[in-house]
Formats: sequence, C-alpha cells, structure tokens
Amino acid sequence: MQSTTIIAFDQHAATTMAAVLLPEQGTPALHPLTSDIPTILRFVARLQREGAVRCCYEAGPCGFELRRALEARAVSCDVIAPALIPRRPGDRVKTDRRDARQLAVLYRAGALTAIHIPTEQEEAARDLLRCREDIRADLLRARHRLSKFLLRHGRRFTATKKAWSKRHEAWLRAQIWSLPALDQTHRAYLRAVTEAVARLHDVEADLRALLDLEPLRGRVRRLRCFRGIDDLTALTIAAEFGDPRRFATAPSTMAFVGLVPSEHSSGSKRARGGITKTGNAHLRRVLVEAAWHYRHHPFVGAALRARQRDAPAAVIAHAWSAQQRLHRRYARLAARGKPTQHIVTAVARELTGFVWAALTQ
Repeated sequence: MQSTTIIAFDQHAATTMAAVLLPEQGTPALHPLTSDIPTILRFVARLQREGAVRCCYEAGPCGFELRRALEARAVSCDVIAPALIPRRPGDRVKTDRRDARQLAVLYRAGALTAIHIPTEQEEAARDLLRCREDIRADLLRARHRLSKFLLRHGRRFTATKKAWSKRHEAWLRAQIWSLPALDQTHRAYLRAVTEAVARLHDVEADLRALLDLEPLRGRVRRLRCFRGIDDLTALTIAAEFGDPRRFATAPSTMAFVGLVPSEHSSGSKRARGGITKTGNAHLRRVLVEAAWHYRHHPFVGAALRARQRDAPAAVIAHAWSAQQRLHRRYARLAARGKPTQHIVTAVARELTGFVWAALTQ
C-alpha cells in the first residue's frame, strides 16, 4: 500500500473533506469537496491518472452509495467501522480536516477495520424490516396514549385479561363521552391506533414477498427450521447477518452480535460484567426473543413441521439438537437460581452459534 495513493473521505450531507496521501509522503493534502457523487468521482479520476488509488471513509448516515459508485469504476474503497478507529485519550479537538487526515494515515498503516457491505437486496430488506420496527414502536406509543387517556377518566376494560383483542376493540369503539372535546380526543387516539395497525399489516405483507428473493431465500429456508424463528424473524436474521461465512468461528459471531460478557482484567484480577451489546442491536433483539422459546421442552409442533418442509435434513437435525441442548442449558441455569433474563441471554448466545453453523454448513 506504500506505492498507492490513499484518499480518505470525511463525508457529510452537504460537504466532504478529502485527505490525499501520496506515495512516499507522510502528510496528507486536504481538499474540500461537495458531497454529490459525480464531483467525488471526477476528483478520484484525476488522481487515478497518476497511479493506483485506494479510498476509504467512515460508516455513517450517508450509507454505501459512494462506495458502490467507486467500486463500479474499479476503484477499491473500504468503509471503516467508526467505533474501532484508534483515538488518543487526550485528544479533545475534532474537526473534519483532522478526521480525514487521521483516517488516511491510519488506513495506510493498516490500523483500521472495514465493515461488511450488504448487497442492495439485503440493504433494501433490512430497511423495510427496520421500518416495521419503527411502526411497531409507533403502535405501542399510540396504544399507551389511548389507554392512559381512558384510565385518567376512570374507563377500564375488565371483560377479559387480554387487551387489544376484538372484544377490547369493540369496547373502545362503544365508549360514549358527555363532552365533545373528550369525544374528539378519544376518536383521535383511536384513529392513531387503527392507522398504525393498518400500516404494520401492509409492511408485513410486503416483507413476506421478500422471503423468496435471493440471496435471502436460502438463509431463510434454513433459519425457519429453528424453534422460535418464524418468517419475519428468519428474514431479519438473514438480512442483518449478511454473508455468515465472513465469521470464521461461532464465538466471533457471538461477539459480533454483542452477546458475550464484557471483561476488565489486569494482572491477577479478572472481572466480568454484562454483555458487551456491541454490533448489531436488531440482530441481538430477535435472537433474544427467539431464545425465550427454549424454556419449553423440546417439541416439533405442526407449525414448526410445516416450516421445516423441504429444508435440508442436516439443518433439521441441527435445529433439533439446538432444542435439546438449549433447553438443558435453560433448565440447568434455572436450577441454580439465575435471573430469568440472564438465562435467556445465555441461551441466545448459544443459539447464535447454532444459527451460524446452520448458515455455513
């Protein structure tokens, strides 16, 4: 890389600072640019006339469009993990110029870690899945607002223990108010809940149409063999994981998900804390949700058997082994009096290993 020109971009919505580190030079030259892709491509093309070029920039809100545009023109470009960039503890000055200069120097030194770039289909599925999560959060807030409004006025649903059922919805629509302002408030809150439910159903229908698209189809087919992993959970894992073969071992996959214990050890002292919670929070959430199912005895019901139809026999056997091992793990930890959430987290960590193995067989 010493004979290659390094271009490091500090990219923002409107402006981009480019740090150019020429071969045999130790100090990058800085060039302010606008953030539109054609301008950056012309800038890189001018430097390509002088020799080989490698580019890099930090992962951020501008996404992967710059990297894809450069790769389409046969220009190597890495997207750097911001959390893994070495930083001096005493450095309290942060500017675009300093960030771009530091990025170029560290990239030439090989001190940076590049992230995995999803395919366009994977990124599109991931965006729609995260849109579903946002809608679910909106629905939860809308339901809370409606229920708290009713509670303030002494209206409580007591017909059944389960709220937001058909009987509950009929009870909500049957409420009568003496004052017009209260009636308008109730109708506005109820309409917000109804609209959020309709949006959620529409997005989930669109997501199910992605189950048969490549490169997600094969991964989803394998993941649905596991207990607690249905269509949308399998699609989430497939889209958020990307290519599972980039992880060499199951422990490295667990570390990526952030389900391994944190540790602060020095000398003879060894202290472990809670899980690191690094990496992909969306992936970690669905794995923990799936891990709750393994508190039950191993069993293959009709729904799971239907999901396993036409799946590879080796993966089905692997999923059955996961059921047995993870339930034993849950039972042993429960017998020792461990908190339930800690047990589920430990089970989710091992489930991550089974999922990695099923996807890389």
